Parts: sequence; C-alpha cells; structure tokens
Amino acid sequence: MTAVPTKTQRGRGSATLNGASSAAGGMLTFSGSFSILMGVSGIAQDSLFATSSRYTYWFDLTTWGVLHLVVGVLLVITGLAVLAHQSWGRGAGAVVAAISLITQFMFVPHYPAWAIPMMALDLLILFALTRFHVETSGSQ
Repeated sequence: MTAVPTKTQRGRGSATLNGASSAAGGMLTFSGSFSILMGVSGIAQDSLFATSSRYTYWFDLTTWGVLHLVVGVLLVITGLAVLAHQSWGRGAGAVVAAISLITQFMFVPHYPAWAIPMMALDLLILFALTRFHVETSGSQ
C-alpha cells in the first residue's frame, strides 16, 4: 500500500474546483460575447432572424436585441468575476446563465440553429458553477 500525503490531495482537489470555475468563467465570457453580437443584430433589424406573429413569446426584434444585449453584458461581467475569483461571481454567474438559458429557449423559433447550441453552453456553465466537490482527508 502506498500512502499519498494529505497536502497533495487537498491541493489537487482545490485545483479541480478552480479548473471548473475557470472553465465556467471562460464559457460565460464566450456566451456573453455571442449574446452581445446577437443583441446588436436584433437591434439593427437584421434579416438574420425569422419574424412570426404566431409565437407565444413574440416580441419586436428590437426588444429581443436589447434583451440579449443586456444578458450578454451581464454574462461577460460575471464571467470576468469568476475568472478573477470574486466571491459573488459563481452565484451571480449561475443566475445569469439560467436567465440566458430561459431567454435562449424563448428565442428558439426565431433562430434555432443559434439558440439550441447556446442553450447547451448555458447548461454546461450551470453544471460547472453549481457542482459540489467533496474532498477526502486521506488520513487513516
């Protein structure tokens, strides 16, 4: 039997947690940047999005653009906070990623090829920010 020192196990466990948080921070800034681009495109009344008046959550494209722009800016801010290891960053990032997930779900009829991958990215962000890591002490 070989014994691994306790200090090594703790360092490895905290590095795993910081690695997931760093990945989530990067994904938050990535998702936020794309939401900002989507928002600017919606505000510019671009012909990229389909407009249908038969959708339950129908808003004007300018309204969708402003909504995605605001959510995108919040995603970038919380992503940078997570990368800077701010104490409020993980909680705020999870909340903003959940809001982004809901807005992307409501935007699916307008541009599903964009909204569905963004929803998957938001789910990955939520998983990385809300996972719980249990660390073992290693002492016998």
